[in-house]
Amino acid sequence: LESSLLTQPWASVCFGESAFLAKVCFRDTGYILLISDLNSVWYESADTEAVGQRSKELNKRLTVHVSSFLHHLRNVMCPLLAGQPDAATSFSCHRTASGLSLHVKSELSGLPFYWDFHCCPAPVEMVSRHLVRPLIWMSLALQHQVQELTYLLLQKDAEIEDYRESGAALSRDRLRTERFQEEMFQQNFMAEVRNTAS
Repeated sequence: LESSLLTQPWASVCFGESAFLAKVCFRDTGYILLISDLNSVWYESADTEAVGQRSKELNKRLTVHVSSFLHHLRNVMCPLLAGQPDAATSFSCHRTASGLSLHVKSELSGLPFYWDFHCCPAPVEMVSRHLVRPLIWMSLALQHQVQELTYLLLQKDAEIEDYRESGAALSRDRLRTERFQEEMFQQNFMAEVRNTAS
């Protein structure tokens, strides 16, 4: 399950006033959920036995197979993570000293359906594997891309300057651009990053 979770993208979700990043993977054998507010990271992994036991406690009137509960949970969680939550489903979360609970209220087979995800703090290795390492690799890839684009812009400026020195002129003045200032670009970029982070 956790290996499959690595291939899932992070999605931005809101529960009330709180914003989170989350990813989830459902299989016939259970599910795993990872959720973070960028200060803490929580997770829950549940197999079919745990799902069956909790469904009996929360949904005494529903007598369906565990696979139906898992299928329904997938159907309510995936639209939420895709930014298209079902209006008939409500979500709320509650933080405790020991973790985070995510409450789901929906309908299954015409009856009320309730579910609680009981998330505990994720181990350091899991946080590193799913959050820290991918972010570092993405940061390095973006830095490399910025360096490549900076080099191309400087080359383009040199090419345009050569045309000008050869007597070429723009047919439309609105297409005129200023020379690329690498240092100014870097300063503005870092200022934007700091503003976003704060």
